[in-house]
Amino acid sequence: MEMCSLTHFARKQREITDIDKKKFETVYELCDTEKKGYLNREDLKMAVVMLFGYKPSKSETNMLMDQAQAKDSPGVCIEMFACLMGRKLSSDDHYQKTRQIFNTFDVNCRGFLKLEDFRAAFSRVAPRLPERTVLEAFRLADQDSDGHVSFRDFECVISYGQANS
Repeated sequence: MEMCSLTHFARKQREITDIDKKKFETVYELCDTEKKGYLNREDLKMAVVMLFGYKPSKSETNMLMDQAQAKDSPGVCIEMFACLMGRKLSSDDHYQKTRQIFNTFDVNCRGFLKLEDFRAAFSRVAPRLPERTVLEAFRLADQDSDGHVSFRDFECVISYGQANS
């Protein structure tokens, strides 16, 4: 059964205001330091830091660049940036919460979780939880059985059963 369905992508929407749009424009101008007329990868990362307060991972940056970059453009134009940041801002903060939980588990900052990370996290929050339950939770999250839980795998498990929530 496919655990990571498209239903978890349907998120609550927040209305984008004129103030939000002005903020996007201001951040864009601040991050386009060389006045190129587009944001490259590093510029885009800085913009996300300024708008959302965290540095996006390499995979998130790739996703943002892929979504926003025009085929003949070396970077992200202001219109695409505003559209992308508007979508990001309007989505429910479920993704952000999931990312925060994942980062809390990922104490070694590897970008993936191992069984030892699950054991450490569960021992802090549920010290009496049986080892068997921790192992089952890890096996469920490790969908490809490679001994590593990626953020995508983790998000699918966390989002399971949350259709349109």
